Amino acid sequence: MQEQLILDAQQAWGQGIVKIGKVFLDKGDYRAAAESHINEFYNYQEGSVLFKPTLCSQKQFRLDFDGALSYFVGGNSDYPEDHGFAIKPWSHVEWQGVGTKIIGNMGVAMGNYFFTPAEGGDVVKVEYSFGYTVNTEGQLKIVLHDSHLPYSPA
Repeated sequence: MQEQLILDAQQAWGQGIVKIGKVFLDKGDYRAAAESHINEFYNYQEGSVLFKPTLCSQKQFRLDFDGALSYFVGGNSDYPEDHGFAIKPWSHVEWQGVGTKIIGNMGVAMGNYFFTPAEGGDVVKVEYSFGYTVNTEGQLKIVLHDSHLPYSPA
């Protein structure tokens, strides 16, 4: 595994989030777009993924595909706080990594990413840690996704 593979995957992941939102705005099948996104980037095909999305506090850990899908597009009564992060929608995702570590066929990356709302407004800064592995088919996949809003002292 090489760091450039992770950087390329991050760019593609961000473009995928923007695409889900565009499909939503175009009144297309945004749920199918989100399913495709999850299948492309996350390794739920080979087991659980340690997924802690940004805007969750009740059921904040999403170890299965349905939990991830609910976070991205909402509409799952098992996750009532989900409103569809990817259908906000966003027009751009910018990554600002602080470091990447590669150990064998595992890699981790940490930093900030910035989400630009498609309909205007302030850019949202989010902190992330992602873990990647190479699956049995030789594809880079996410096995850890931890993101949260930066700490804001009261």
